[in-house]
Amino acid sequence: MKRLFPQSLAGQMIVLLLLALVASHVVSAFIFEDERRASVRNAVREEAITAIATSTKLLLDTPVEARKRVVRQVSSRRLRYWFSNASAIGPDRELRLSLKDRDRLAGLLENAVPEVQVAVTERPRFFRWAKQQRKRDLAGDQWAERDRGDKPRKDHTHDWPGPPGFGLLASMRLPDGSWLNAATVVPGAATAWQWPALVSMVVMAVLIALIAVVMARRIARPVTRLVTAADRFGRGEDFPPLPEDGPPELRRMTASFNAMRTRLQRYVEDKTRLLAAVSHDLRTPITSMRLRAEFIENEETRVKMIEALEEMERITDATLAFAREDAVQEDTRTLDLAALLGSLCDDLRDLGKEVECTPGERLPYPCRPVALKRALRNLIENAVTYGERARVRIERSEDSLSIVIEDDGPGIPEEAFERVFMPFERMEESRNRETGGIGLGLSIARSILRSHGGDVTLRNRPARNQSAHNRSPGGLTATASLPKI
Repeated sequence: MKRLFPQSLAGQMIVLLLLALVASHVVSAFIFEDERRASVRNAVREEAITAIATSTKLLLDTPVEARKRVVRQVSSRRLRYWFSNASAIGPDRELRLSLKDRDRLAGLLENAVPEVQVAVTERPRFFRWAKQQRKRDLAGDQWAERDRGDKPRKDHTHDWPGPPGFGLLASMRLPDGSWLNAATVVPGAATAWQWPALVSMVVMAVLIALIAVVMARRIARPVTRLVTAADRFGRGEDFPPLPEDGPPELRRMTASFNAMRTRLQRYVEDKTRLLAAVSHDLRTPITSMRLRAEFIENEETRVKMIEALEEMERITDATLAFAREDAVQEDTRTLDLAALLGSLCDDLRDLGKEVECTPGERLPYPCRPVALKRALRNLIENAVTYGERARVRIERSEDSLSIVIEDDGPGIPEEAFERVFMPFERMEESRNRETGGIGLGLSIARSILRSHGGDVTLRNRPARNQSAHNRSPGGLTATASLPKI
């Protein structure tokens, strides 16, 4: 059912409104049909009682010897008459006495007969029962078979061409003591759908669907625009403020989003400018301290001071470069991610790095190429520096892309997985240029990947051919994940 149900806002609104329309029409049809059936049955019931009363009055004005012929003539497939020595209404559990119909028939007869009985049954085959009752009452009476040489008439008491209804049986005791019985079926109203109702429902469904489409588009357009803007903002893209249109609730939501975006951008820009200003201002005292260190007479002290100042200068330069790049808003464009990764690996191999790369098939992906290339370069260089070599590949899933970078190093403790992403944090404490950088590579990489809506995670791989007592890591795996767009 979830697969058949539409996922879009417009589709859901249309389906729900159409379901409500169909449900209301069905309920209205049942109510209307019930009232219509009751009206038809009452009308036909009144007609049958009137016909019985008229025929009874006619028989009362007819001589006794001619009454049987008149009964045969007035009987029809729908209304049957016959005489009996007792009332046809007996203690039958299928029959239910109807006082209302009895009073109505007695009133129409104007007390012309001493006694009137009326019963009804909900059984649709009432005439079959009436036929059997008539045969029992008229057993041995030859007039039912022949009368004055007439040919026998076919008995149609079991035939009923109309829809099922309920049977009505009336018995009237005549002044001579005999009973006149009448049996009829009051048909129910047809339950089939009428063409006007069906056409009305189709026209209303089309109109409601058109209205729902207009409403859904008017509501969905600002929501879709807001979702797209939130996704772009989460990936660090720059875009103009969203137009505030649509219903009042959506306008307030769009205005809140624009205000939030402005505040966040201002906050990031202020932090970036502060970081760049601090890094820039630190260069002047560092340069001054280095000039003063050159005049220190003690060789050992002078060397240590100069090395410490050079380290501070490298940190300041790296921080300033990071702040400058972060302050620059790079435009997003679509490129081949596999080609970008392949060219990056080629550049590192040209520099003498041991890198194996299997980028796979062409993979168009919208990103900020310079920033993403810097993040991947930092991860691969980190693998080569601390793990001797790097193996790079791209893995695809339904909702994400993963760039997997494996090395053959000793790995790192699991409790340090989060700590290595902190700025200026290094697992190697010597601060030697030959053994590593200053601790900003992984921090910058994660910041860039998160600005693209992704992240980077680390895990240790078990060593190959290790014994049960030797569970040392067999290398570190860094996985840079990106959302599939």
